[in-house]
Amino acid sequence: MNIVLATRNRKKVEEIGRIFRGYDVRFLPVDSFPGCPEVEEDGKTFRQNAVKKAVSIAQFTGCLAIADDSGLEVKALAGAPGVFSARYAGEGADDRKNLRKLLREMKGLEGAERQARFVCCIAIALPDGKVKTFTGHAEGEIGEKSRGYNGFGYDPVFYPAGHHRTFAEMSDAEKDSLSHRGKALKKLYIYLKKQFFNPR
Repeated sequence: MNIVLATRNRKKVEEIGRIFRGYDVRFLPVDSFPGCPEVEEDGKTFRQNAVKKAVSIAQFTGCLAIADDSGLEVKALAGAPGVFSARYAGEGADDRKNLRKLLREMKGLEGAERQARFVCCIAIALPDGKVKTFTGHAEGEIGEKSRGYNGFGYDPVFYPAGHHRTFAEMSDAEKDSLSHRGKALKKLYIYLKKQFFNPR
């Protein structure tokens, strides 16, 4: 079985492929299909963006497709940056600029005012338009300065609940066990095994 991942990030393809090693499935990036459209993420929620991408790619390729959308929600900022997490500091902004803006917006906030969570929604779509979604959350708080060099995005300032190190200070395995994406992928894994796959 072929499953298309609505990403051009080959590291994501390899990561998911490792999770399903031993099963009769091959994960393909969208650039394996010439002419595959770039899907605009204009939804108001992570779920809307993930579903739109998965359905569009499934219909274009004729294969089962998986897409995700994720980001950071800060309680004191009314849920911002939310779906704009990747472009919080403007179109074309990089991780450093987004992080700098976040810390500037949160200057002076203390204690519970720094509560935040990461959210990931994964959508799986069939070519006929049928969709199922899986959501994962990672609760925590935002630190006052960056710590650590692993990960990406807002990882250097995010302390998961009950921990005194940021995601960027953790190993990949540690982060995966706590992260929003790791939790959503675990739900997807259980669903796909039950519905589609048999071990080789």
